Amino acid sequence: MIPIIKTLPQKKLIGKRMNMSLTHGKTPELFKSFMPRKKEISSSVGNDVFCMRVYDPSYDFKNFDPSASFDKWAAVEVINTDVIPSEMESYLLPGGLYAVFTYKGSSKDTSPFQFIFGTWLPNEKEYELDNRPHFEILGEKYKNNDLNSEEEIWIPVKLKFY
Repeated sequence: MIPIIKTLPQKKLIGKRMNMSLTHGKTPELFKSFMPRKKEISSSVGNDVFCMRVYDPSYDFKNFDPSASFDKWAAVEVINTDVIPSEMESYLLPGGLYAVFTYKGSSKDTSPFQFIFGTWLPNEKEYELDNRPHFEILGEKYKNNDLNSEEEIWIPVKLKFY
């Protein structure tokens, strides 16, 4: 997997979030509570769903701890956040550089993330991890747990300064 470096403009999102860790994942629960209500978001842009993780600045990617918690979101991009359905929240996704990986395969497969954080980032000469949300865009080719599913994995990066 070779990423494409893209500049993402700031985006407004509306969705639901849950605090979890990799050890105590609640992703199915989060999406089961969000997807049936997605249509209630009147100002959505397109049909893509953001599966986003917001990490505390102290989250340590180098000394990986699967029990470290983060906020995970199921959300959609919106034109404005004037009307937010009950039990949902808005989030302003900051813009910036992202390494974008296209992944084809089951959403249960963790090997793309093992490659990104274990091989690609440590060997990357130009970019390093930035402290902004990480997300996947689940578009029209996404099929949960299907080997033919496709999604985009967006990892925040910044230029290395030597």
